[in-house]
Amino acid sequence: MERFGVRIISLILLLMLTKNLSSNAYGASMKDEEALKEGQNGKENSLSNYVATGVMEDDDWQMVQKKGNQFMVNDKPFYVNGFNTYWLMVFAADESTRGKVTEVFKQASSVGMTVCRTWAFNDGQWRALQKSPSVYDEEVFKALDFVASEAKKYKIRLILSLVNNWEAYGGKPQYVKWGNAAGLNLSSDDDFFSHPTLRSYYKAHVKTVLNRVNTFTNITYKEDPTIFAWELMNEPRCTSDSKGDKLQDWIQEMAFHVKKIDPKHLVEVGLEGFYGPSSPQRTQFNPNTYAQQVGTDFIRNHLVLGVDFASVHIYADSWISQQIADTHLPFIKSWMEAHIEDAENYLGMPVIFAEFGVSSKDPGYNSTYRDTVISTVYSLILNSTKKGGSGAGSLLWQFFPDGTDNMDDGYAIVLSKSPSTSSIIQRQSTRLALFNSLCNTKCNWSCKKKKLFEKILCHDEL
Repeated sequence: MERFGVRIISLILLLMLTKNLSSNAYGASMKDEEALKEGQNGKENSLSNYVATGVMEDDDWQMVQKKGNQFMVNDKPFYVNGFNTYWLMVFAADESTRGKVTEVFKQASSVGMTVCRTWAFNDGQWRALQKSPSVYDEEVFKALDFVASEAKKYKIRLILSLVNNWEAYGGKPQYVKWGNAAGLNLSSDDDFFSHPTLRSYYKAHVKTVLNRVNTFTNITYKEDPTIFAWELMNEPRCTSDSKGDKLQDWIQEMAFHVKKIDPKHLVEVGLEGFYGPSSPQRTQFNPNTYAQQVGTDFIRNHLVLGVDFASVHIYADSWISQQIADTHLPFIKSWMEAHIEDAENYLGMPVIFAEFGVSSKDPGYNSTYRDTVISTVYSLILNSTKKGGSGAGSLLWQFFPDGTDNMDDGYAIVLSKSPSTSSIIQRQSTRLALFNSLCNTKCNWSCKKKKLFEKILCHDEL
């Protein structure tokens, strides 16, 4: 299977029968399978009617929208199982590595993943997209065009991040360097958030990217349904203002700026999810006391007009202890449940756990533990999904094809080297695809048939 747009029922049967999975991997007996086939008889309960409502054809490739605490495509729920591969644009800029971009999407599609988060920035660095303020390398821009074009071929949508908090790929430190080169005499990287000149640099970059016409598809980025959402910044922090006013003001201005140019796409901030001064009763869920001093505020930041959904990252091995510890899994559970609850009760929006993983460099690491972490995150997403909650999906950090070991930060998942992890990912994709289809308001299947699929979806072994 090369594309996730294949018929849902074919995916189900393939996963039931494949030799690489146990015969009961989906909790469905042969009687269940026979019952599914039996549903082919009769117009109202026909399998073809179900497939017709579950297939993602080209005509259905519409913008992702938000309705309450759920994502929707064509008035159908869209729960996310996805991944991060941040370096796609840089690899696409070189003919010798461009094929790896196609491999990423092809392999991700083969296990049913539907969303990729990647960088739409590289500021002042090697193979820079933006060489200096508002000066772009057209060949690198064409590489980003290629990324979007390839993603569409494999029915994968993109969350495009517009700048980095960190020095990698330029980020806010590069903007400060540009400001100093222009004679601004800046002293802190956090001046990125407050200085009007640096704000103007960022806003110009946003305008350029959103108005870009893809040279492969001839579609303007702000009109392209392949783009799931714009992310204002990867992991913004403003440690010079622990109260969070400086970052809050920046988010308000930039969310408005993006929406003014592109009112069709969703917008998210890119936060790690730390609770701040506006919700002191929730800081107990932070991984450490430092987390509430970095100038971010999960609830306050996401109440900004123009922000459509919440983002949260999960790194117990960075925030609590690098050594794998018994405290990690309970933290993941409480961290996710708190944010899902707040997204439902305070924000009224979906939340995506936009980065999570385990590093192979961690003391005590083994692949079984990584599988346990992934399964834990997936299970918590499903618990919310089954209730129609705000837990809208998750994105692994990070997904690599073969032959890209030089880019591995320890978190890379290579399917050919990780068959057990691959199976876990595929099962989650199948469950979410089933749920999205079950909740299709146009579905004509009988309640009996729906209950059968719910049995498969909700089986304890899944």
